[in-house]
Amino acid sequence: MSKLKKIVDESRENKIKVIDLSDRGIQNLNEVPGLMLLEHLTHLTMSHNKLAAVPPSIGELVNLQLLNLFNNTIEELPTSLSGLQKLKTLNLGMNRLNHLPRGFGAFPNLEMLDLSYNNLSEQSLPSNFFFITTLRTLYLSDNDFETFPAEIQKLNLLQILALRDNDLISIPKEIGTLDKLKELHIQGNRLTVLPPELGNLDLTGPKNVFKADRNPWVHPILEQFQLGVSHVFEYIRTETYKYLYGRHITADPAPPPKKDDKAKKVSRKPLHNKNK
Repeated sequence: MSKLKKIVDESRENKIKVIDLSDRGIQNLNEVPGLMLLEHLTHLTMSHNKLAAVPPSIGELVNLQLLNLFNNTIEELPTSLSGLQKLKTLNLGMNRLNHLPRGFGAFPNLEMLDLSYNNLSEQSLPSNFFFITTLRTLYLSDNDFETFPAEIQKLNLLQILALRDNDLISIPKEIGTLDKLKELHIQGNRLTVLPPELGNLDLTGPKNVFKADRNPWVHPILEQFQLGVSHVFEYIRTETYKYLYGRHITADPAPPPKKDDKAKKVSRKPLHNKNK
């Protein structure tokens, strides 16, 4: 406690704008008295702790540009979080989030959002989630999405989209409108086909990344993957593929079964200090 108080006192007295409190076993922000009064803070890192909640008073840190809460046990977020007008980087990866609070999409300047390794699905996103049109990087890997909203097209500045290791049975054709996209990670899902509109993107250059392994692709696509990613993109741009894709969608085949038991995820394991 005295060490934490000393850090807060030094920041307040010397106007230190960056605080790193990672890996200190903190379970509650009340253990760090005065932290939420440091309005001058621009960077706050509290990763690798044991925080189960974020207090509404987080909204008092009006100058915060980076908030890193990676690897805690957070289940709830306050609505005041999206009132952080200057926040550009928000890392909430590896927590226990089942939903996001109402109004979460109100961040006016957020550029990087990491929500990977949680328990989120398409039902978890508030109606204004895709209003965060300043986003350039969105990490949603290792969650529980089976489908993904077409509203993704509103994030037209997006350069990196990671949807690896979900339960996706399809990806929206609207991803094909994201002309600034440089990286797309969709490996480890239940995808069998790709929307032809994905061919509008150039994800095969030396500075681009397209990863899509560990999916149960239909045989024609699988053959192209064996030749290389550039062959996949050439193929899905053809009239032949567009015809086959249309037939596949019309047939509406049953989706492939889920591969992994998500109940074993770290984010699902009960906390020892909870009576469940």
